Amino acid sequence: MTLFAAIDDEIRDARDRARRRDQLTRQRATLLTQIEEVRGMLADLERQLVKEDRDVAKLEQGGFTAFLAGLTGGKEERLARERAEAAAARQRVTGQRTRLEWLNGDLRTTDQALAELGNPHHELEVLLARKERMLVESGDPRGRELADIAARLSNVSADLREHQEAQQAGAAAGQAVGYVLRHLGSARGASTWDMFSNGGGFADMVEHGHLRQADEAAWHAQGALDRFSRELADIGVNAAPQLPKVDTRWFADVFFDNIITDAIKHQRIARTAEAVREVAEWVAAMVNQVSARCGELTRQQESLVRRREEVLSS
Repeated sequence: MTLFAAIDDEIRDARDRARRRDQLTRQRATLLTQIEEVRGMLADLERQLVKEDRDVAKLEQGGFTAFLAGLTGGKEERLARERAEAAAARQRVTGQRTRLEWLNGDLRTTDQALAELGNPHHELEVLLARKERMLVESGDPRGRELADIAARLSNVSADLREHQEAQQAGAAAGQAVGYVLRHLGSARGASTWDMFSNGGGFADMVEHGHLRQADEAAWHAQGALDRFSRELADIGVNAAPQLPKVDTRWFADVFFDNIITDAIKHQRIARTAEAVREVAEWVAAMVNQVSARCGELTRQQESLVRRREEVLSS
């Protein structure tokens, strides 16, 4: 028996249980989806059954529906058809209720198996860390490679974390800038309506309402862009995106409301929207670059983790 035989047996057992837990976790996710789908179908079927039973009751108890059926001479035929449809609906409800019971039973069994397995992933990591220390302390050549892997893995993990933080900040900034664009688009639509239909004061109110919303959204968006800039600086990218000022002036609209001032307003909104769109496109492009780098770093991290496990399992 080698120096590492005992811990190698523990590692194999923990790895097998970790794989079993992963399998059960996937099965549980599928079960939850199936249960939700069946509940939805069951709710629809139960509503349909109520309707079918109501139709049967109307024919059985008389009333206007039964009266009309009697006039056409098909009351008994229609009653038989409605009863058959109600029976079929009831059968479908019973079937789905039974299916739901089975699925819930499978879920309880799966949850019990997961509880019995405990947390083998944590156990495996603890065992691998213990063997890693044993290899380093024993002077085994594998210990030097493991030390190198640990240093590289630490650097890659830290780099990945910083890029993920930048990615999240960029996504938030893109969403915030999108809000500004939507409000400006609404303001531009109101401005177009004002120019070609002489909407007057009401059109001005609508337009400026959207402009005020765009201005408020722009302040929030600029804050999100500032946070994105700070996160980019952490990964070595220097950038300071700035949104244009949203002009919400109303003086000229009130005192000089004519086709000339309407056209000027329209152009002003269009220029602002174009400038905001350029910022939005820059944010999207930068997020794509950061996301691509996240993918590269994730693959590096996974490769190092695999190599570490290979060395520890050898």
